[in-house]
Amino acid sequence: MKVIGINGSPRKGGNTEQMINKVFEQLEAEGIETELVQIGGEINRGCMACGKCGEMLNNTCVIKTDILNEVVEKMIDADGIILGSPTYFADVTTEMKALIDRAGYVALRNGRVLKHKVGVSVVAVRRAGAIHVFDSMNRFFQINSMFMVGSTYWNMCYGRNPGEVLDDEEGMANMADLGQSMALLLKKLND
Repeated sequence: MKVIGINGSPRKGGNTEQMINKVFEQLEAEGIETELVQIGGEINRGCMACGKCGEMLNNTCVIKTDILNEVVEKMIDADGIILGSPTYFADVTTEMKALIDRAGYVALRNGRVLKHKVGVSVVAVRRAGAIHVFDSMNRFFQINSMFMVGSTYWNMCYGRNPGEVLDDEEGMANMADLGQSMALLLKKLND
């Protein structure tokens, strides 16, 4: 089994990545392979609504100038997907929004290729707006008929500067529980 964590933050090593890594710790302890995929700063445009993904039917987007198609391939190959984004003006980063729109169209137009995978979203937030970010990423899972994993609270941690989420004890405990719950569901689905 394999889970990819997609980091929508342009800050490599920042709070969002640290939250994903906390979930990874639990997955790895259960023997589940993990891979971090950096999209923050790497996806450079949104969907053009051209419909070519539905014409080509090869699990790709027609835009070839960024890493989106590589990420979609990893999503298709994975058993579970973690989407992580910091809160930017009460929403996901532009890179995460581009992933949601473009990968979403590719997946739906190519036979719902993400159906029945396990999805988890995590949100880093300084003060407010995290629930909208959480909802945006979860709607990606819902429209793709994926199984979403919950935890002891909303999957968010407080922190502004890199590393500050590690001081949010409740939030990081929630990330650990989230990883355990994701591992449990993955194992049950793969029995």
